[in-house]
Amino acid sequence: MSETRDWAIAGALGKTITGTTHPVEGKARGVVLIAHGFKGYKDYGFLPRLAERVASEGWIAHRFNFSHSGMTHGHGPFDPELFRKDTWNRQVEDVLAVMAAIQSGELDGQDLPVVIFGHSRGGVTAILAAGRWAQDPRMSNLRAIITAASPASASRLSDSDRQRFLREGFLTVPSSRTGQTLQVDAAWLREQQADPEGHDLPTQAGSVRVPVGVIHGLSDRTVPADDASLIAEAVGERSMIRLIHDADHVFNTPNPADGDETPSGQRLEMEQVVVDWCRRWMK
Repeated sequence: MSETRDWAIAGALGKTITGTTHPVEGKARGVVLIAHGFKGYKDYGFLPRLAERVASEGWIAHRFNFSHSGMTHGHGPFDPELFRKDTWNRQVEDVLAVMAAIQSGELDGQDLPVVIFGHSRGGVTAILAAGRWAQDPRMSNLRAIITAASPASASRLSDSDRQRFLREGFLTVPSSRTGQTLQVDAAWLREQQADPEGHDLPTQAGSVRVPVGVIHGLSDRTVPADDASLIAEAVGERSMIRLIHDADHVFNTPNPADGDETPSGQRLEMEQVVVDWCRRWMK
């Protein structure tokens, strides 16, 4: 397999999207974008292993960090100021920037079909981008979305939590990985209040013009498995769903994942579903 290549492009507000490309041997069949979730990053857990798997099947894989994730390459600490300023709108803008970079040839895969894979909140971002911008030329090569362990809404804060969030101006979120106490700025919530339709996942899922595959673990304690059915129902007839027995939120894969470690059966099942769906949608 060819060596991976790191890259950087401009994202939301001119901040940097860092990424890693897994090229393929010979002629590529398509492209898979891999978007991480909340407090995740491109090198997190199973994401590099998934990229390796899809590349071995002939699809170029680009795994990337959102511009306001607070992460660059590797497993270092978060940049708390960048992390605080992340919002759904900025993540959607980042997806469009990566799609545009592929179309222009700045990133590998020009003129090839694209599937966006999003883990957890990354799946929400993929749906919001594809729903809001279904007719945009930057999304013209999109063939499908695959969500994995994704929530069925952009926010689950209670009314009292929302009021406190706005009053205090931030929400505190600890990182057990780094020991940092991180914050989310209230702009994250104000954007949703200013554009409720644009942040309503069922509405945007119903606007998506491509197939949506929904994967979820039945032992996910972070996002209930029922959310998978809600996403699939919102998408309608273009949806496919796969529930994986005994799979947790990260498909039973530690972070960082040891490349020499025996992979979990749940991770292997998830990877196989992704490969099968890519074969179906990127013929």
